[in-house]
Amino acid sequence: MSDIPRRLTESVVYRARDRCEYCGLSQCGQEATFHVDHVVPRAANGPTTVENLALACVSCSLRKGMKQELTDPETGEAVSFFNPRIERWSDHFRWDEERVVPLTPTGRATVAALALNRAVILSIRREEAERGRHPPG
Repeated sequence: MSDIPRRLTESVVYRARDRCEYCGLSQCGQEATFHVDHVVPRAANGPTTVENLALACVSCSLRKGMKQELTDPETGEAVSFFNPRIERWSDHFRWDEERVVPLTPTGRATVAALALNRAVILSIRREEAERGRHPPG
């Protein structure tokens, strides 16, 4: 059970247009309810405020966990995890049909950490495209 107040949860879901703010998956048609995720984890003193919350599908939420810093798989350098509250998705990623194409070191590291192009999510995105729910508009 979440300890996030209902009004905050509703604000986060509305702002995200009912989509995961990391991978873009629509909550519509998914069996599992998406998580309201602390971008900066509570364990790192991240506040429970609308400015620090993001809607995340279960897969992205569990893979993200408490991560804030990642390693760019191309350079080996430390980079920040993508932060949907202060960064635009399109600055770090673009769509190539159902694949997420990283554009920056943060993009590469986030794609790797969240496994955004694993076979099962590509299949889900193809099905979502057939239903008119992918790519996110």
